[in-house]
Amino acid sequence: MFWTRLASGIVLVALMIAAIVPGGAVTVVFFGLAAAIGLFEYLRVFKLDKGWTLVLPLLGTAAMYIPLAFGVQTAMPALAFSFMALAAVFVLTWDRYKADEILLTAAGILYVPFLFWHIPLTRLMPDGRYLVWLIFLSAWGCDTCAYCVGMLIGKHKLTPKLSPKKSVEGAVGGIVGAGLLGLIFGLIFAEQMPAFRNPAVSCAIICAAGGILSQVGDLTASGIKRSRGIKDYGKLIPGHGGILDRFDSILFTAPVICYLAELLAM
Repeated sequence: MFWTRLASGIVLVALMIAAIVPGGAVTVVFFGLAAAIGLFEYLRVFKLDKGWTLVLPLLGTAAMYIPLAFGVQTAMPALAFSFMALAAVFVLTWDRYKADEILLTAAGILYVPFLFWHIPLTRLMPDGRYLVWLIFLSAWGCDTCAYCVGMLIGKHKLTPKLSPKKSVEGAVGGIVGAGLLGLIFGLIFAEQMPAFRNPAVSCAIICAAGGILSQVGDLTASGIKRSRGIKDYGKLIPGHGGILDRFDSILFTAPVICYLAELLAM
């Protein structure tokens, strides 16, 4: 299992480098496909992966990502019209869908493709070819640091019922570790990020904030799985599970990095 997980992890990182470095339509298409697959995994968990509760979310995803490939941001209109289309289906096919199914579907569009959308959006920002890596640095760096600190000194349970192995010490260590990684990143690439007055400090703040939300994202995905009695969202990535299993923390980190970077660069 370890070698399978390692090998698939290396392949995944290689694919992401190949998708992110070129930028533009390549990045948008890659993460658009990842978002569509992740959305399907989410809908399947709630048995909503057929009929209008599958078609409309996928159309809404396309409406977010296709224009972005041409530099046009349409996420908010896509979200609004997706919800209204779902509401129309609800009333026009009365008794076919329950209200909670429509709301869960709408939540899925917001949870997966909309949050994923911030990765290519960050890549399109000024200095985006460097800023986008802060998303992964903060999320996966926080996860690694939290694991190490938790194993060494973790004593107080963070969420005993939801994730018994996570500790308060590990959570704090993850945030601090993510901040330090951001600081190092900012020092190394300071000249490539002229939008920031102090790139090292800005990257440290951004990654620490991303680390906080990455843990919320991880626990959110775990909570959904636990409530539905499943172990993984899928089997697409050997040793890791599905798209949502690998990118659960990234989903919450991406918007934080995107908006905080824009704020600090003002």
